[in-house]
Amino acid sequence: MKALFNKFFLLSIMSMLIWSCKKDEVRVIAADGKAAVLTASSSNLVLTKANAANTAITFTITAPDYGYDAAVTSTLQLGVKGTNFANAKEFDMDANALTKSFTVIDFNALLLSMNLAPEATADIEARIKSSISANIAPVFSNAAAIKVTPYALISFLYVPGAYQGWTPSSAESLISATSNGIYEGVINFTPGNTEFKILTKRDWGTPEYGTGASAGTISVGGGNLAAPGTGNYKLVANLNDNTLEFIPFSWGLIGNAPVGSDWGGGKDIVMKYDNSKMLWTVTAEMMVGEFKFRLNNDWSNNFGDNGDNGSLEGGGDNIKITSAGTYTFELNLVNNTYKKTKI
Repeated sequence: MKALFNKFFLLSIMSMLIWSCKKDEVRVIAADGKAAVLTASSSNLVLTKANAANTAITFTITAPDYGYDAAVTSTLQLGVKGTNFANAKEFDMDANALTKSFTVIDFNALLLSMNLAPEATADIEARIKSSISANIAPVFSNAAAIKVTPYALISFLYVPGAYQGWTPSSAESLISATSNGIYEGVINFTPGNTEFKILTKRDWGTPEYGTGASAGTISVGGGNLAAPGTGNYKLVANLNDNTLEFIPFSWGLIGNAPVGSDWGGGKDIVMKYDNSKMLWTVTAEMMVGEFKFRLNNDWSNNFGDNGDNGSLEGGGDNIKITSAGTYTFELNLVNNTYKKTKI
């Protein structure tokens, strides 16, 4: 009986050793897996808006080989050349897919989100990261070098809310000048009307961004967002990390010419921002006198006109009103100009 027990014990130890060896063998093969080989359909891309719907580039890979059947996750990485793929943009490929294509408009937006300058040639690299387990180091393909020239592209988000009757077709917009995923715009929230949503198109049912899991974040399908108060706020929506920032941002007229204002800490005549035209506007009663434009009721940021020619200068001379009456004002902070028109 004792001899039989000893034989059984020895067989058990041998089985465990064999299983351990097999596990070790799998781990070594996985770590030394044969990487995929990546090729790109073009090594020099000049993107144009006219071809936005066309296919810009297709990436093709050979399947990686780990020495045995395994469920492999393949991730396409795109990075600026010389950065060793730091802050790379990543795209998980479909299971068993050996190609990944991008349209011109999508690839252009991707390049701009990498902070590449429009209309300028830059160098990027692409590679494939192949993984079979979080516990096993991934293997990487060769890096394919590509010269790219993106084009400038403005994109928009839309902000229907209580301030304008929850109507997407007439909602204010947030603008991304280079389609880098960061959108800005100024909205005037009226008393009791601070709730809103963010849409990717002027229609309900498109991706609707609302409240996120924590303060300062947004998510698709979340509840109504709300401004921290009334008045003009600059909204900065970052769809790269799903965050939303509110910045008090209100330009107005100050001086002895605007009726209801004065130089000595008086009330500013608040202007309204038109996001589509990128203009601040207001209609105001004016007396003979002078005024300036200033931000957030604060003299640390103000504009005047040194030449009385419609050009704005920071801290410039007071702007003169020589005839009393009702005026419309347009403030253009894109090219630092203004217009005053008597009605």
